[in-house]
Amino acid sequence: MNVHPRLSYRHPRVPALYWRLVFAFVIATIADIARADDAARVPLWAHDAIFYQVFPERFRNGDSTNDPTHASLEFPKEIPKSWEVTPWTQQWYRRDDWEKEMGPDFYEHGVFHRRYGGDLQGVIDKLDYIQSLGVNAIYLNPVFYARSLHKYDGNSFHHVDPHFGPDPEGDFELMGKETADPASWHWTEADKLFLQLIREAHARDIRIVLDGVFNHTGRDFFAFDDIRKKGRDSAYTDWYVIHEYDNPATEADEFKYQCWWDFDTLPEFADNADGSDLHPKPKRYIMQATARWMDPNGDGDPSDGIDGWRLDVANEVPNQFWRDWNRRVRAINPQAYTVAEFWQDAEGYLADCGFSATMNYHGFAYPIKGFLIDERVGATDFGIMLLDRMNRQPQRVRYAMQNLLDSHDTERVASMIVNSAHDKNRSYIDGEKFDYDVGERSCPRAYPPYDISPPSESHRDVQKLTALMQMTFVGAPMLYYGTEVGMDGADDPDDRMPMLWGDLEYEARSRHPLIAKSGPKRSVKVNEELLAFYRDVIGLRRDHTALRRGEFEVVATHDHQQMIAFTRSDANERLLVVLNRGDNAGMLKIPLSVPALSGAEKLDAIFITRGELKKARSVKSKTDWVLRLPARTGAVWVVNE
Repeated sequence: MNVHPRLSYRHPRVPALYWRLVFAFVIATIADIARADDAARVPLWAHDAIFYQVFPERFRNGDSTNDPTHASLEFPKEIPKSWEVTPWTQQWYRRDDWEKEMGPDFYEHGVFHRRYGGDLQGVIDKLDYIQSLGVNAIYLNPVFYARSLHKYDGNSFHHVDPHFGPDPEGDFELMGKETADPASWHWTEADKLFLQLIREAHARDIRIVLDGVFNHTGRDFFAFDDIRKKGRDSAYTDWYVIHEYDNPATEADEFKYQCWWDFDTLPEFADNADGSDLHPKPKRYIMQATARWMDPNGDGDPSDGIDGWRLDVANEVPNQFWRDWNRRVRAINPQAYTVAEFWQDAEGYLADCGFSATMNYHGFAYPIKGFLIDERVGATDFGIMLLDRMNRQPQRVRYAMQNLLDSHDTERVASMIVNSAHDKNRSYIDGEKFDYDVGERSCPRAYPPYDISPPSESHRDVQKLTALMQMTFVGAPMLYYGTEVGMDGADDPDDRMPMLWGDLEYEARSRHPLIAKSGPKRSVKVNEELLAFYRDVIGLRRDHTALRRGEFEVVATHDHQQMIAFTRSDANERLLVVLNRGDNAGMLKIPLSVPALSGAEKLDAIFITRGELKKARSVKSKTDWVLRLPARTGAVWVVNE
């Protein structure tokens, strides 16, 4: 091999320095590229976002004329003709006659077939309420046409469910005239109402994030329905993985196909030949439907569209699809936020796929469950866990991570606390998750000892601690509808009860039909004191940029008293947050030598989770700051020099 002598020459005295400089340059270049990539996929507005999750069917019935019908249900042939919409204020455990006709079991015979009539008009009607909470972003569970109450069995990705809009009959007629070609798509009345929701939310400076379910569909999805009708002659056979077609010569139904977790109501889209991507045909359709909701009038200005997407079971869709999809999303709107449903450590995954963030179960909900709810993790280990998991993501991503405590997929946080491993003296089934959303323990359907008792005052104290942590930690907090008014409930379906509203009178809740000792009837109404607290703690986050964009540092812990202190600081201010999870009044000392409190001359208490603000006490000694708090209490101080 011939090498030009000048290119092979190196000065004998500087090779090590030369290569160190080259290495440093390469590392710096890679870091610059990574930061540019993070900036491209994480909109800065997400750092200031406070999300409110709305489950449309259970939020508010704003238009009773569009209520679901027997024919619109998921399994109409299996449900008695006497079925009717369940009254919004009826107590949850009462069973209607049609449910009793189906069978004796509360969970197996009826509750999943209930409909309460929640719709988009109800969301529009309550936008002022949502705004009054102080939140500035709404995450909507699926709104696209589907038969189930949860809408994760989408029968269309380009149409809102007609029963969420004002004219179901007219919408279905229009939809019946369409094909997969976007040129044939209409704007139904339900679609138009959703666009009105976007406009009215934006007018209140509230952003809209929509649930995208692109791994599977419902059986009435136009492509799958065509296969069911035409078999091998369908033009859509390559959209799905068909194992066996029905033989019309036999009475049996031999039709078999790949479906999500063996739920035959959820056929999965096919991948491409090597499994690295979705099949190009459903992929093209998803891209087209995505653009429809992000820039509805197609004029290149996305301000009339949604502001982002939450992506269901993201890790079950090939990464290459997400790379292309996220590029397409940001070509439409560079400020779009995309958050993946991903329950485990997402280190590397988000950057590879191009997502802005993940629903932060692993980095937030799990540690909160272990420390504040179950008291199975010490304060020191809690702080270490938070820092370790937070630091696995780039800085710009950390501040956009969606920090949730509960959702439509989990127990409500109030019921998690009532059923804490500490209070019930239970060992964990899944210690890595601190039994967060472990089905064997999270619902009386699978675990009869599950306690459905209403939260006590001390339980509410703990709930307030979790809320303070949510509003003061790094990341974008997300509140599940009803948490702020005191709703409780076990895992699905009990976490999806109708929203409590102050203008409605609710029937007292009776004993649980599966639990002999579930207590006397209890009143069901808005917890006004708790609602006021949530408005205040959300306001705390909104009022202080350090809580949204500032640095995070754990400055002291006390394992015996279960206390932790951390600071949030930016160029404008320093805040000190202290949580006392213990059941006794606690004292925590922070050495004056701690850099995060350097130069501090005074700590001014500005927030406390319960009781009078003066109970958050601070004294400066010769060597330490001494903080005192009542039991199960958190507080925030401004650090003044």
